[in-house]
Amino acid sequence: MSEAEGVVYIVDDDPALRDAISFLVGSVGYAACTCESAAELLRQIDESRPACLVLDVRLPGLSGLELQRELMARDSPARIVFISGHGDIPKAVRAIRHGAVDFLEKPFDDQMLLDRIGEALAASAEELRRRASRASLDRRLGGLTERERDVLRLVIGGKTSKAIASALNISVKTVENHRHNIMTKAGAASVAQLIAWATEANGAEPG
Repeated sequence: MSEAEGVVYIVDDDPALRDAISFLVGSVGYAACTCESAAELLRQIDESRPACLVLDVRLPGLSGLELQRELMARDSPARIVFISGHGDIPKAVRAIRHGAVDFLEKPFDDQMLLDRIGEALAASAEELRRRASRASLDRRLGGLTERERDVLRLVIGGKTSKAIASALNISVKTVENHRHNIMTKAGAASVAQLIAWATEANGAEPG
């Protein structure tokens, strides 16, 4: 899934600003959804698609920073661009430290906002791809035995069959049999492909 398939959520209690940003992002082809509060955003957000929040720091109910913490607790793939009408360096530092793409002070430059939205959607799309790769890898490796998982971890770590045999106190022939079974169950054409899948899943190992 690419960032072009994503949604920009504009979360601000100022309806005029929500509409202006919605028009801006729509003018370059992004889908937009406006929300007047954090609670509305939590009801509306579709976390199966790349998502960027253009998020005001000050909101009725949950603040922007509190919403950021809530999304972090949910392990949301959405990425955030904060906007604020008040220069607040401590809040900006806190937001960036917790993963925000940027913290823009109103009035902001339209092109700068669009650039940051593009970065946020790209990062969100990449996170969704990584999660899909991990889920695919988990499905492929779900039928491995415990010993096959031990062998796989060492294969991914670059160990030779001889080194694996020594580490696990088994014969090289047994290691080769395990490797064959792993390849068959995973549906991989080669060890290189298996390692590539694991790398794509952010270095994931079978759990």
